[in-house]
Amino acid sequence: MRAAVVERYGPPEVVQVQDVPEPRAGKGQVVVRVRASTVNSGDARIRGCRFPAGFAVPGRLALGWNGPRRRVLGVVYSGAVEAVGPGVEGVAVGDEVVGMTGAGMGAHAELAAVRADRLVPKPASVSHADAAAVIFGGTTARHVLQDVATPGSRVLVNGASGAVGCAAVQVAHLAGARVTAVCSERNADLVRSLGAAEVVDHRRTSVHDLPAAYDVVLDAVGNLDRRSGRRLLTPDGVLVLAVASLLDTVRARGAVRAGPWPEDPAHFAWLLDRLAAGELQPVVTQTVPLADIAEAHRIVDSGRKVGNLVLTP
Repeated sequence: MRAAVVERYGPPEVVQVQDVPEPRAGKGQVVVRVRASTVNSGDARIRGCRFPAGFAVPGRLALGWNGPRRRVLGVVYSGAVEAVGPGVEGVAVGDEVVGMTGAGMGAHAELAAVRADRLVPKPASVSHADAAAVIFGGTTARHVLQDVATPGSRVLVNGASGAVGCAAVQVAHLAGARVTAVCSERNADLVRSLGAAEVVDHRRTSVHDLPAAYDVVLDAVGNLDRRSGRRLLTPDGVLVLAVASLLDTVRARGAVRAGPWPEDPAHFAWLLDRLAAGELQPVVTQTVPLADIAEAHRIVDSGRKVGNLVLTP
């Protein structure tokens, strides 16, 4: 099968499409023919060995010193089951499913072996591309906002036009919150269409200069930390750092929350149900074939990706 392989850390050009052995379904696994995945900031950070402050050494120890041990990246998939491993019940060949692969990665390929207990059925009315697009940022947004974005609360989303940001604006809006979105002016109409009541152009107004008026601040960019983020909160507010330094991750507690976030199938199902009902909008910048994956990484590296970049193996 064909897969996007990363032999060493480096620029987008290190990602090369190669023929590799097909995976087999082990105990508790199924093999999925991947119809859609995403190339996101996490994939680009791993490929380029660019980790948040303090994570350089721990990141290499966990992922591989000179290159990723898991040579095929990609954590999001939507596709059809091709083989079922021992001990798997309730999943059959031909079922269309959606999920995430976690630390195992491997979704940037034509086939992926995945855990059967971490996937959910894809609604028939939802395309594979839309399903993949809603899962990555949506899972994070659903997890971190489900208990703090409430009717009437004021939510600030910093980096509102990225994959996590677009999902966070929508999830908070669905919860009845009033959302302020920080992004570039060229993406203002998009985030308003997703539910933002107010848009701040980060080129004209720094997020650091905003008032302390928010019940929830979600930073999806990485230019806020525990101290600067908490200055924006009301006394009982909550700060969510989607891209946090090692120090902020270790010290995150109480009013400050930092990842890593769980990949919960219940969240996948909730997002897909909302998508099928027309309550969520999948935001897709571009759809690219596997052969163009290096270009997909370049787009992510540019920092100008809007929403999701969908990969179609």
